[in-house]
Amino acid sequence: MESDFRSEEEWRKTLTPEEYRVLREAGTEPPFAGEYVDLDEDGIYRCRACGNPLFSSETKYHSGSGWPSFWDPISPDAIVEEFDASHGMARTEIKCGRCGSHLGHVFEDGPRPTGARYCMNSLSLRFDEGLQEE
Repeated sequence: MESDFRSEEEWRKTLTPEEYRVLREAGTEPPFAGEYVDLDEDGIYRCRACGNPLFSSETKYHSGSGWPSFWDPISPDAIVEEFDASHGMARTEIKCGRCGSHLGHVFEDGPRPTGARYCMNSLSLRFDEGLQEE
């Protein structure tokens, strides 16, 4: 997979201030505020920053957490997992496998078959209708 090495100045020009806060500064949008929390359409969720395919609607489910949740990424290299000890918690941060933008966190309280809950910020995602990858 190709890498996307933009400078932070370039990201600031490309993203809205709120997108930049979430994607590049590891911010979090308020629960139940994101545009994709309740979306049930068939499609592909991509990184809002670089367009990398991340999750399919086929693995999306309603977790009740207030953020779009998935039980598996679209491919193993779509995302990168990193340890996150911020805010006094030990969590696993999820970043885009292409551009390194912050997407959300993964928890081990999800449904079968993986048991994972990839809890993503809507501001980190862009939804493309239809289940076809490029």
